Amino acid sequence: PVVSGRNFQEQLMDWKKVQRMFFLQLKVSDIPGFLYAFPQILIHIYRYYFVLEEDRALVPFTITVTPCDVPIEWMFKTPLLPALRRQALQSAHADMVSTIFNYKGNSVETYVGMSSQSALYMLEFLSTERDTHITVYLTTDTTSGHLYPELPLDPRIDVIGIGHTTVTLTWKHSPSALQHRESIQYCLLVNEKHNYKSLCAAETAIRFPGMKMPPTLALSLSPYLLEPQQVMILSNSELSIINKVSSGEVRQICMGTKNTYTVPNLSPSTQYYFDVFVVNLLTNASAAYTGTFARTLEEPEPKVMKLKDGKAVQVVLDGKKQKLYSLQYQARHKKVQFAFQLCRGQVQVHITKNGKTVASENILGLRYLSLKGKPLDMYLVQLRSTEESNSSVKVQVSPHFHKLLFPLLPESLKIKSFSKLRTCNSLTIAWLGTQEQSKYCVYKKRIEEDQVWMELRNTDTCSGPESRHKSEKVLCKYFYDINLQRAVTTETIKGLDAGTLYLFDIYLIGPSGIPVRYHSKVVKTRKKC
Repeated sequence: PVVSGRNFQEQLMDWKKVQRMFFLQLKVSDIPGFLYAFPQILIHIYRYYFVLEEDRALVPFTITVTPCDVPIEWMFKTPLLPALRRQALQSAHADMVSTIFNYKGNSVETYVGMSSQSALYMLEFLSTERDTHITVYLTTDTTSGHLYPELPLDPRIDVIGIGHTTVTLTWKHSPSALQHRESIQYCLLVNEKHNYKSLCAAETAIRFPGMKMPPTLALSLSPYLLEPQQVMILSNSELSIINKVSSGEVRQICMGTKNTYTVPNLSPSTQYYFDVFVVNLLTNASAAYTGTFARTLEEPEPKVMKLKDGKAVQVVLDGKKQKLYSLQYQARHKKVQFAFQLCRGQVQVHITKNGKTVASENILGLRYLSLKGKPLDMYLVQLRSTEESNSSVKVQVSPHFHKLLFPLLPESLKIKSFSKLRTCNSLTIAWLGTQEQSKYCVYKKRIEEDQVWMELRNTDTCSGPESRHKSEKVLCKYFYDINLQRAVTTETIKGLDAGTLYLFDIYLIGPSGIPVRYHSKVVKTRKKC
């Protein structure tokens, strides 16, 4: 049952048996109770009594209290003898009982204890700052262990990608999500103010003054809970609620059991705070990962950028807001060469010289365009995104045809793996090289089955090894061969886990230092050997 404490009279609640779970949602404020006056401070005290009557002599139980806003103090007091029950309820003093547990703060705290038969207990809650909400879970079902979802040993949220309008996050799976996928989901909260220690703390913060407490959690994302200030978006099996509050926009996104997510449509050059909650859909109980924050990149300025000889620029095109981007270049020689490297998405290039079109095509991979003219010719390069999602391309122009910014490329940028050389703890991969002495760096990353599509889709082929975590590096090596048929190398990666998916990436780094990324390869080690 859910009990609202707003008009809850102080009384004895006597159950014959506490089954499963009791959930109490309190507003610690104008509740009838004991009110002590201190200079400049009003302390609201709420006392709650309960009895555990079971057939057993000793009954295990747990009490979990979650402050939803400001810090509170709560106490669990020792049992009273049955004969003293009525006197305790009528007395305004609690000197006849002793405190066996006390907590002050705003973190989730749990007390585990044993109850003697027919004992009377008292919980006391104090709010010393202002009106606030708390949630209380009381249960004698301590064997199932599924009331609150479990957090992984490392509950941090990692930022693995930052763009002008996007931030990509990942976190380790909750053991509960791996065992009970049907009843567990991850919910992400994005705001510009600060992180939250609990789900109800986040809900309290985004609720307008005077708004009624919903009967269930807001992050359960029921459309019937939406207020006029909320907008609900449903797409790709993800449900989002956008709240317009005085401190800015607060987004709530639930994405099932995916543990990697790219937050779209953010504002450039803005700091955002990210919280992930793992929610038990059957009980509405939740656990909070350690929140993180990130600042989006500044929007490229000016909108019409001037290109300089030999200098590479990377342009990000927002498929919804800014589909067109312009670059300007004034030639100092008769011949110029443009180089385009597609980083993500789909991009169309349109080049005019003194107002007349000289080239127009879609960019695939790495593309060189050589043009002839006269000194002081004015070139305008227009880049257009041809899809709704963000696209990105790297551009370079130079009059020196013999000084290429990008390294020589092999015939194929595919990574090959060998099934016969695949074991439980090792994999062998191969890739093509060139006739030019270059550096090749190999990186690996352990991923889950449901991450493969997202990892491959969000790959930025222009990003280099500097974007990878040091722990993902396998090795770097130099090689080349004058005979292109022999310009191939293999590498055996050992120390892997059995039956595990790994994502492999190889970066080709030429004399100029500009990296070119091979196509990512996903390989799974053998489960049994």
